[in-house]
Amino acid sequence: MEQSKSNSPKLFVCTAIENKDDIEERYERAYNYFQSLVADCSEKEAHDALNNAVCKNHEEVSLGMLMSILTEPHNATKCYRDLTLITRDGLTCILNNLSTLILDRYLKFQDTTRNQLLWLIKEMIRNAVTGVDSVCWNLMRYASGGDNTPKNIILVESLLDIYIENRVWLDKFPVLICMVVYTYLRLIEDHNIPQLMNLRQKEVNFVIALIRERFADVLNLGRDLVRLLQNVARIPEFSQLWQDILMNPKSLCPSFTNVLQLLQSRTSRRYLQSRLTPDMERKLVFLTSQVRFGHHKKYQEWFQRQYLATPESQSLRSDMIRFIVGVIHPTNELLCSDIIPRWAVIGWLLTTCTSNVAASNAKLALFYDWLFYDPEKDNIMNIEPAILVMHHSMRSHPAVTATLLDFLCRIIPNFYPPYADKVRQGIFNSLQQIIEKRVLPNLQPLFDSPKLDRELRTTVRETFKEFCSNGNGEGVSGIREEGNEEGGPILRGGPDEPAFSDDEDDTPANIAEDTDDDDLPLSEVRARERPELAAALPLVLRPLAETLLDERSSTAATTLLNACGSPMPTPAALADLFTAAVQDAPPLRVSRNPTPTELDSALNSPIFSMFPYLSVTGDWTEAKRKLILETFKEIHSQNSFLSVGLYLLFYLKVCYERECRAERDLGRRREVKFKAEMYSEYCNFLELKLGDSLADDFEKCQECDANVLVWLIPDVYREFKEQSQNHIRLLHAIVSTLDAGQLQRLVCLTLQGNLMMFKSDDITTMLSTSLGWETFEQYCLWQLLTAHDISVEDVLPIIPKLSYKDHAEALTSVLLMLKQEKPNTDVLRQLFCRSIDEEDTFVVSTVMYWCQDYEDKVGDLVSVLLSTRYPGTSPNKRKRPSKHSIPPNAPPSAELVLGHLEQLRVCCVEQDDMSIFNMQCMQKALQQAQSNSSDSIRRQYSDLFCLALEDELPISRRARKLISNSLPINQNLHSSNEDSEEDEIVKPKQAKRRKKAISDSD
Repeated sequence: MEQSKSNSPKLFVCTAIENKDDIEERYERAYNYFQSLVADCSEKEAHDALNNAVCKNHEEVSLGMLMSILTEPHNATKCYRDLTLITRDGLTCILNNLSTLILDRYLKFQDTTRNQLLWLIKEMIRNAVTGVDSVCWNLMRYASGGDNTPKNIILVESLLDIYIENRVWLDKFPVLICMVVYTYLRLIEDHNIPQLMNLRQKEVNFVIALIRERFADVLNLGRDLVRLLQNVARIPEFSQLWQDILMNPKSLCPSFTNVLQLLQSRTSRRYLQSRLTPDMERKLVFLTSQVRFGHHKKYQEWFQRQYLATPESQSLRSDMIRFIVGVIHPTNELLCSDIIPRWAVIGWLLTTCTSNVAASNAKLALFYDWLFYDPEKDNIMNIEPAILVMHHSMRSHPAVTATLLDFLCRIIPNFYPPYADKVRQGIFNSLQQIIEKRVLPNLQPLFDSPKLDRELRTTVRETFKEFCSNGNGEGVSGIREEGNEEGGPILRGGPDEPAFSDDEDDTPANIAEDTDDDDLPLSEVRARERPELAAALPLVLRPLAETLLDERSSTAATTLLNACGSPMPTPAALADLFTAAVQDAPPLRVSRNPTPTELDSALNSPIFSMFPYLSVTGDWTEAKRKLILETFKEIHSQNSFLSVGLYLLFYLKVCYERECRAERDLGRRREVKFKAEMYSEYCNFLELKLGDSLADDFEKCQECDANVLVWLIPDVYREFKEQSQNHIRLLHAIVSTLDAGQLQRLVCLTLQGNLMMFKSDDITTMLSTSLGWETFEQYCLWQLLTAHDISVEDVLPIIPKLSYKDHAEALTSVLLMLKQEKPNTDVLRQLFCRSIDEEDTFVVSTVMYWCQDYEDKVGDLVSVLLSTRYPGTSPNKRKRPSKHSIPPNAPPSAELVLGHLEQLRVCCVEQDDMSIFNMQCMQKALQQAQSNSSDSIRRQYSDLFCLALEDELPISRRARKLISNSLPINQNLHSSNEDSEEDEIVKPKQAKRRKKAISDSD
């Protein structure tokens, strides 16, 4: 066996020091297993052996044959033919493993493996194998931009030939068409060298044909299609396409009105992601999620050597910037950490760019979402990196900020002159959103910085005067104008002034530095911004603000707030200061059963020092109290990571617990109140609905700690009973956070009478909404509902709405509730209102279970339900008409009742027990339904109606049960089913007592 392993062909290129990994060993085992089956066998014997083996070990045989195809070209045709004959899943296993191999190991493939992969893809396309388009998508990601090496060019041209040869197949996949257009538009830009002109012309012809013939599909690419078309606009074919796009859009697609339609549509993240190889993507994600600021230089240097070292790789920077801007959107927790932020990575890409054309394209990639930004459709995370690059580079890399501001001013009139006003509005929308969301406190220090050239400052102030004036049209930064009195651009070699150069110049802009922040921790970089935060406060408070930013403690915050007097700081300045003071703090967390020491430690955050002022009274303290509330309002309007409401709830809970512990007398301890009015006042001042505010705070709590959320739940539902019970968003925030232990805790609190989360009123709306939740979330909900002893009558209205395929969680829970109930008219009516589905066994299962103990009652109820669907028959013929009377116009329809009875009949036939249909009441109801039904209904349910013609009535299920238990029974049961029915209805068996909660075993 060892000898055979050593002779196995190789999928991957391995160096002498590399060990085999799990993937390689797995494929070698599968290959050896495959060879052991077919070695020294005739073709028929090999085929029989493979068919026998594939029944037992399908995946192992498939992988062995896949490796043979990829490593043995001489056997590939025969092996692929055998693979298609023995496959049991339409090659799904092969496709899934092929995609995994490509995404994880393509760069290590042998040359033979790469060639065979392309051959295999062509064969599967030729045979129309379902799912091969996803393999093509993954492989195209390795057709990298900025790479003109032979291996990459071979892949690019081979894939292009495959698509040209199989154009009819390609047209079936609109998403793949978009991917192909987006990929080759980007690659055409790089193939502008003599050696690649033939390939480039082939790419141009193919892409032009795809765009013109499938423009309706290509429209889905959005604004980045325009960006890529701009880069190749000088090619004659694309120049003509541009003329049609701008002047004759209807010729391309009837639904295409103008280029603005594209520019206002955001490009899907999947296409931005597709222009980086999976390996590049993993490295960039690691850099922006794992590497600490100040420790990132070695990673960046490695990345540059690996991917950005060649002249043609300059164009790759635009792809990376679009990926970082549009795809990498860090969480609030990551934003608050010391991980290298996105703006720092983008700043590094800009400062290391040595080509002016690439630099211009990189700046356009950075600002591209600004140009037609719509706050309703676009994401602020797409515009945040650009403003932060300019803001943070002003101190240590002012030339970067200068070139970006210059670009931003020039792009307004020059991007597309007819749309200059729309571009201006898009940029203004971006800046306004940046201020509203408090990405930066204000833009004046950026736009009026003395480090900018005088002419550039003048241009910026004229372009963005709304953002850098004090209302009188005068600059507010108090800068002194310096430099050339003639007013021309200042070209200097000094460290503080940028040197501008036109895009057409051969030499790049000289990027100078004064002090380099690259090796500083992120917290230290943020500390350098303190003068801006402190400068917004009154002079006497500035030292205290510095202390607060240093210590970030509740004590320092209290000292600052106590010192607030006349003049008072503005709420905006105080909001910015406290947001900065807590942004690097760890999220709010406690253990499952927090100790007093742990709670006191958690209250050390600066934000908690503000809450005591909400409960004080007096003239002077009232002004301070209003200042605090205004500050909370300002923080809330910033929509930052800081949730004041959550911290307030936590503070009130800690105070409540502390007061309870301090009160030794049990009677007086019960009188301690949870100060819920403080939270209500906070909501009123901020004009928030109390229930929605609680839901918002609990959703923020999900990001912090599930233990905090569970710890707050009993008090929230007790103190805000009306607003919290049945609140859908609040409930979803809870059930989407719980684990099994926390769910058990809530169930125990409910059974103890310390938690009431539901009320019967309007519970149907909540249950209907919950049907779209995740499985475990619905499981938690129904466990909590059962613990609250919600009756089956409360859930009856949703029974007809539940889909057997889509709502399995709810149906299972309702089924177990019905298991504890006796059959009655209301429940049966709702059951029979469900639509008919051959796979839906919900109604049949319920009825069959009830028949085990209440068959006669079920038969009586069903017969009445069926009889009353036909108004021609009077229900007065029944013995007890008032007991089971159903309004003639009540649902369900006659066809629904017959449909469910037909399903019940089939089930009874399978169990060889037709006793319920041979009851006298059922016989009469079926005969009545048959006589009053149309011919088509009679034909449809002929088997069901035939049951009414049988004379011999077998013994009932109840009686059979008694016989099996050797109990004396009435010997007339065989001849008098009516007497049996009478006995059963008058004296039914005592039903089992309903359980209070559904156990885990249920």
